[in-house]
Order: sequence, then structure tokens, then C-alpha cells
Amino acid sequence: MKYNLSELKEIIKNRRSIKPEKYTSRKVLKDVILEILNSGIWAPTHGLTQPWHFVVFQGEALEKLGLMMAETYKKNCKPELFSEKKYEKMLTRPTKTSVLIAICMKRQETEKIPEIEEVEAVACAVQNMYLTATAYGLGPYWSSGNVSYSQEMKDYLNLGEKDKCLGLFYLGYTKEPWPRGQRRPLQYHAEWRA
Repeated sequence: MKYNLSELKEIIKNRRSIKPEKYTSRKVLKDVILEILNSGIWAPTHGLTQPWHFVVFQGEALEKLGLMMAETYKKNCKPELFSEKKYEKMLTRPTKTSVLIAICMKRQETEKIPEIEEVEAVACAVQNMYLTATAYGLGPYWSSGNVSYSQEMKDYLNLGEKDKCLGLFYLGYTKEPWPRGQRRPLQYHAEWRA
């Protein structure tokens, strides 16, 4: 065997989504962030379009992002559905981490590759980032929703008309013990044909 499969399987099985509210104040170092991003760009991509684009937020930029998200939510929410609690969460959540990465898909100009395949390539990049973060002992969290998909977010990230924000990727060290995972056995998810 070319690589240590048991270590790879352990990283895959131990990958978790950990919300920023469970992070410590320990900073994620720039070298670690770069390693995580570099893992992302090695994802499979049809036609080598490499549609991923990452916008990294740190420091004061986290507060500004939170304010933009909260105000976008308030502006676009029907008054009868507005939640002060949700507004406050959007406002403060980015500040609960030392780094947050906007996950974007830059649409190729020729549009030769179907858009869904470009989105799938970015999702594969995020999985690579999840696994690398797990290997570093970081608890990542990929968050999306209406604000992430809004025109206001696209404008904030300087994305083109056909580009998309696919969510926000939080990184942090967890204060709690590493959560255990569970999955139903493979027979519930696969069928064999011969």
C-alpha cells in the first residue's frame, strides 16, 4: 500500500463540524491556515477549472463581516419573522473565531462546465479543508444560509454576477472533548449491481 490507510480512515471518521460558540480563544496560526487552503486547491475539478475562491477574514474584518450579515438579515427579513436572537447571533458569531473563510465559486467565463460541477468541485475542496483541519486538531464549521447566498454577500466579497458564495468556514480549537460521531452501516446507503 502506498500510504497509511488506517491514519487516513481515522481522520475521515474523526472529522466533525464544531460551532464557533464552542471554540477557545486560541489563535489559529497563519501557516496552519495556509496548509488548510492549500489542501483545498487539490480537490478534483472537471476541466481543471479550479473554481474555488477563498476570502480569509481575521481581526477587525470579523466584526465588520458580522455587522454586514446581521444588517443583511434585518433588511431582507419579513418584520413578522425577524428574530432579535438570530440578528445578535449573526452579529457576534464571526468574532468567536480567530479566522473565518468565505467559500466561493468563481464561474468560468466560457461556462463549458455545468455550474453544478463547479459547485461540487468547491464542496470537494471544503472536504479537503475539513480533513486537514481535523489533522491539526481544529474543529471546522461550514455554515451557509440565506445571507451567505444573498446579493449583499456577493457584493461584499466582490464576486462576479455568475459567482456564488457557498458559505462560511469557521476554524477554531474546541473547548470541549472531541465529539464522537456515528453513521448507519454501509448497507443502508449502498446497493450492488452485477
